[in-house]
Amino acid sequence: MGLFDGALGDMAGSLLGGKAGGVEQILGGLLGNTTAPGGTSSTALLKMAMTLVQQNGGVGGLVQKLQSGGLGEIVSSWVSTGTNRSVTPAQLEQALGGAAVTQAAATAGVDPSQAMGGLAAMLPQLVDKLTPDGDVTPGSNAMLTQVMGMLQGK
Repeated sequence: MGLFDGALGDMAGSLLGGKAGGVEQILGGLLGNTTAPGGTSSTALLKMAMTLVQQNGGVGGLVQKLQSGGLGEIVSSWVSTGTNRSVTPAQLEQALGGAAVTQAAATAGVDPSQAMGGLAAMLPQLVDKLTPDGDVTPGSNAMLTQVMGMLQGK
C-alpha cells in the first residue's frame, strides 16, 4: 500500500474511532490489491466506485439499481454474509448504464473501458464490506461521504 493509501486508511480509522469493519479495513483491502488491466490505480477505481454510489443515493440505492438492472442474485450475494458471486464488466456496465459509468469514470479521471475490469473486481468487495451484517445500514452512507471527501484531495 502506498503512502497516500496508508494515510487515507489512518485518517478513516480516526474518523470512525478504529471500529472493526470500518473504513480503515475497507480501504486497506481495496486500495492495496486492485489494478485494472489498463493500469488504472486502485485509488482511481475507488473514486469511480464511490462516485457510482453517490450517483445512486448511497449504498442502498446502488444495490437497488444493480438488482433492478438484472443482477439481483449476484448483488444479493455481496450484501449477504455468504460468498460473493462475481460479476463481469459487461454485466456491470449494462446494469449501471453506459452514461453513469462514463460520468463516474470522468469524475475519477479514468478511461471507462480500461477501468471496468477493476471495478467489477472491486465493487463486490466494497458492497460486501459496507454490509457486514447482511444489511445496508444508514452508517454506510455517512462513512462513504467521509471517504469521498478524503479522496477528492487526491
